[in-house]
Amino acid sequence: MRGLKAALENLRDAGCRTAYIDGSFVTSKAIPNDYDACWEETGVDPVILDPVLLIFDPGRATQKAKYMGEFFSASVTADADGLSFLEFFQTDRETGRAKGIVAMDLGDLA
Repeated sequence: MRGLKAALENLRDAGCRTAYIDGSFVTSKAIPNDYDACWEETGVDPVILDPVLLIFDPGRATQKAKYMGEFFSASVTADADGLSFLEFFQTDRETGRAKGIVAMDLGDLA
């Protein structure tokens, strides 16, 4: 959780107001092991934003090393169907049905 909190704090400090969390951290798994996140770009100051959040090397190894998770801009295209990451995270990969994710108001992050 420390990595997730650190990334969300950097996003908040850079001006991001909302981030969305997906992965096993938002399921009923007793021991979650991963998370994926996307964030709203509006108002974000790229000078303050940690550049690691913009590195998309294979497997997002750099992001995972620092934050133990993966981060994407919410509006960026995620797949060949043209879904944004926000839409992609809200689609069950196995069934194609809509699913829930967690929206976080970063203004309330303590």
